[in-house]
Amino acid sequence: MIKKRYLYFTEEMLKENPNMCEYMAPSLDARQDMVVVEVPKLGKEAAKRAIEEWGQPKSKITHLIFCTSCGVDMPGADYQLTKLLGLHPSVKRVMMYQQGCFASAMVLRLAKDLAENNKGAHVLVVCSEITAISFRGPSDTHLDSFIGAVLFGDGVVAVIVGSDPKAEAEKPLFELMSTAQTIISIVMVLSLDTSVRLGLHSTYSRTYPGEAFQPLDISYWNSLFWIAHPGGPAILDQVEEKLALKIDKLCPTRHVLSEYRNISTACVFFIMNEMRKSSAKKGLKATDEGLEWGFLLGFGPGITIDAVVLHSVSI
Repeated sequence: MIKKRYLYFTEEMLKENPNMCEYMAPSLDARQDMVVVEVPKLGKEAAKRAIEEWGQPKSKITHLIFCTSCGVDMPGADYQLTKLLGLHPSVKRVMMYQQGCFASAMVLRLAKDLAENNKGAHVLVVCSEITAISFRGPSDTHLDSFIGAVLFGDGVVAVIVGSDPKAEAEKPLFELMSTAQTIISIVMVLSLDTSVRLGLHSTYSRTYPGEAFQPLDISYWNSLFWIAHPGGPAILDQVEEKLALKIDKLCPTRHVLSEYRNISTACVFFIMNEMRKSSAKKGLKATDEGLEWGFLLGFGPGITIDAVVLHSVSI
């Protein structure tokens, strides 16, 4: 697993494209020209480092899932990344555009299905996000634009998902046990010409996580480690309250939000990596304070919740 954080915009870029600094001024063409080039380039950087850490030749990659909330292009960023990395043309590609933050868990759900149902599959997952497509100047009458500029950040991650790892050659971090998805309310909207509106109300279901954990007979949420997409402080407060989580359970998530902001689909992987590094430093045998089981939540437009039950492999 490799993560990187970027701040894509520079003063020079903004001076060359002054409409980006004005609220609702037409600038989509300029933004699109940027992201169709930069999103796969950032993906290449993270993917190369993930493959190096994996320790296997890139020729063993059988599938590629590329996910971004930035722009739309055909052929897409998956096609561009295949060329940039020099992957075999027969690699089976899945391109996910404009799914929003819940796709952070959705890509793992899809990778899990591909790995388990295709013998010998190795799925390269890349999430590449930059704020160029949604950044805009402030408005005295539309504070949501200012909130969006403060809340969101740039980042890219790459992971490799497979099944039946070879003990002598591969060192897995998490086992993907089960997945679930649900829609809880329509309070969050993202489009190419408006700012993001965030909200999570009391409609969040206390019983929802049990849908994914039911086969494992786990119901005490504080016995688990938690990786919740940090859409914003209010969302994390609601998760904490509705599931009666102890205050330390979302510390890794809140740390990533404070250090990197909301990086859309890349965020949960930043949290997973922070847990891995922290556990290794403490000499623990499993991720996040030595706990064996955990829960990953992705929140996004809908509001849609995508979830993955994780089993921490010894580190």
